[in-house]
Amino acid sequence: MFEKMVRDWFSESEHSYNEFIRALLRGDLKAMNAYMNRVALATFSFFDTGKRPSEYAEPEWFYHGFVLGLIVDLADRYVVTSNRESGFGRYDVMLEPLHTGDDAILMEFNLFQQEVPHF
Repeated sequence: MFEKMVRDWFSESEHSYNEFIRALLRGDLKAMNAYMNRVALATFSFFDTGKRPSEYAEPEWFYHGFVLGLIVDLADRYVVTSNRESGFGRYDVMLEPLHTGDDAILMEFNLFQQEVPHF
């Protein structure tokens, strides 16, 4: 047992990325969305995303920061930049690969508020 433990300490190990990163690297938008929904329902509060329900931009900023926190583990594979000007606009998050075998990833966050029915 101790021999295996010491070997593991000094062996090169593959990253154990969270579910979101694994889905991102596979291009699996459905799994990324499922992960975000599961985490949001289990941990986030209405008060985390904005002062009033009518404030559209603040929830987007909150989720933007949350996703940046999730992808920080990719710093050894990608240059991660956020909210930079590009062309005639700006992107939310860009992952530029450090290795030729990895794909570049450009992320744009758009949150749509669901209209609440009035009775």
